[in-house]
Amino acid sequence: MMALDSGHSPLFQTSLEIPAFFVSYRWWEDEATTVFWAFDIQEISRVIRFGLFRDENFPRTSLRARNTDTIDAFLIALSVPHEYQLLDSLSHMQRVEEILRRSSIPPFEAIPWSWFPQSQASDAREIATAIETESHFHFRQIDFEEFVRAALGYNALFVDWFLQQHTALYLILLNHLQAHPEDVPLYTEVEKHLRSRSPFAHRALLHSLMAVKPGGSRDIPRPNATGFQFIAGPIQDLFKDQPGRLSDMLKMLSVLAVRFRRQYAHAAAMNWKTPFDTSLAFLEDCLTYSSPMDLALNMKGLDEHQFAEITRQALVTDDAAVRQLFVNWQTLNISVWECCCALPDLIPYLQDCVQNLLATRNYHSLMAMISGLRNYAISTMRTDVGNSNALILEALIPPEIISLMNPAENYSAYRQHYKKYPGVPFLIPHIRDFKQNGDTGLEPVCKFLQAE
Repeated sequence: MMALDSGHSPLFQTSLEIPAFFVSYRWWEDEATTVFWAFDIQEISRVIRFGLFRDENFPRTSLRARNTDTIDAFLIALSVPHEYQLLDSLSHMQRVEEILRRSSIPPFEAIPWSWFPQSQASDAREIATAIETESHFHFRQIDFEEFVRAALGYNALFVDWFLQQHTALYLILLNHLQAHPEDVPLYTEVEKHLRSRSPFAHRALLHSLMAVKPGGSRDIPRPNATGFQFIAGPIQDLFKDQPGRLSDMLKMLSVLAVRFRRQYAHAAAMNWKTPFDTSLAFLEDCLTYSSPMDLALNMKGLDEHQFAEITRQALVTDDAAVRQLFVNWQTLNISVWECCCALPDLIPYLQDCVQNLLATRNYHSLMAMISGLRNYAISTMRTDVGNSNALILEALIPPEIISLMNPAENYSAYRQHYKKYPGVPFLIPHIRDFKQNGDTGLEPVCKFLQAE
């Protein structure tokens, strides 16, 4: 990171904000070399996107060494039909550059820190909120791929810039407090409100207060954790726990990138403390079971095991075991959506799994997967070219299956189907039926529980 001027050193350094990471063998670098000599452009694109290698020119050199026909096929696979004619005019080198561009994260944009102290500001909580908002804004500019690179010890320009902007905040606050010493009590109060917020903004303010009143800040607690522990630590653990599986690792990272954006970029409030959740049980099952039928059977076994702990009384009182079933249902729903967003080529496999879940009468997981696929279709809907007032949703689920998810009359289509073909139940309509009509609403579920 560059020095700010001749009189100041950076307050933050990437190497000090990322937990130390040591491995005896960087297996992913060797596997990346192998990927570039294969013919899976999606896998090659993921390697380019995450950049898990020392030589940043490595992808360019590798692709230029491939023959013309291979590069043509790669570029076509990354394009849509209306682009083909334009791409025909590109040279071999230009096509390589186009593949690199389409596979890479958006280029870095240096957006400077733009919050400044106001001379009339007097509310400490409002000031802390404004600083937190600015810090969160800059965090949003960092792609997940950059955090992966930083966690593994590679250059990460986006992360460096984020830290430099918090050094800028330190200098802004320092200059303000030196020019307006009467505001020191106000910003001492601001510091208290920032303790539970951005650790970087808090540390910038803390150091500015220490600089202007060295002896008056002894009662202020000193942070001792690395700032990016909550995101870099879980990423590092992922690489330690699953060595030698680059293809699967890149798919996992792609799904985690979707989760990262949902959790941090789209969130109204930033959570700087809780470790980033890298658990991917559903995706790991998809990668483990090559057959959708095998996956469906595994899901049914797991669901039956969970339902074995449920009793009629548990359903009536909505106890912890029942609530956990709903948590697991929502987790599967979101997991399917994440996988579709990150790995669209996995969708046919998921569609086959849905068909097998219906065949095995596992309505609990079936409805969660239908919901996840439907949410993906909604999130990728597009305007009809022939009618700008019409939206097109991709039909990912056959009408006869999607109809089971119709909530009309308390999922009447599902409940009628369930009477004919009972199995692992979708609990929501049964519990609602119980609340509206008494014990008869739970009879279908109780029959299943007794059969268990």
